[in-house]
Amino acid sequence: MSEKPEGQGPVIDFEAAFEDDDDFRFADHAVEDYVTLVVFWALIFVVFLQFFTRYVMGDSTTWTEEIARYLLILVGFIGSVMAVRKGSHIMVEFFYHYMPPWLVRILNILVDLACVLFYSMLAWITYQLAGRTGGMMISVDVPKSVLYYAVCAAFVMMALRGVQRMVKHYFSEPGRS
Repeated sequence: MSEKPEGQGPVIDFEAAFEDDDDFRFADHAVEDYVTLVVFWALIFVVFLQFFTRYVMGDSTTWTEEIARYLLILVGFIGSVMAVRKGSHIMVEFFYHYMPPWLVRILNILVDLACVLFYSMLAWITYQLAGRTGGMMISVDVPKSVLYYAVCAAFVMMALRGVQRMVKHYFSEPGRS
């Protein structure tokens, strides 16, 4: 007889999902992980401050909405550096299962090369855009170009992490990437 109650969906064992968790080690994470964490906590603080001043104090602080928007942009781009390092960007893996290992290796290197060229191109375009942006943020006296330079730095880091992945794929044995 089944232990599942009648009429309910599958019973999920939540404890089993966390049994393989290792202890936290700082060395397991890269610089961009910690920068993203700091920017994310700053975003949480600013959004909480906006909520508190608007709904508790009755008068919203003017700069919180704009800064929260920019912090969210930074979390997205710096988080993309983490995704490049881990190789967790969305990709179609269907064809990889039906290819011989040597072809998978070549395709991995070509895809990594295309990504590095793409990130490098976007870094250059963002750098040029930052240089042409002369306006200031609306609510604080900070140039908007600061945000564009931060996005440019994220693209440069993505390109560097992409080169690391490409080297890893180049030196890996066929079928083991």
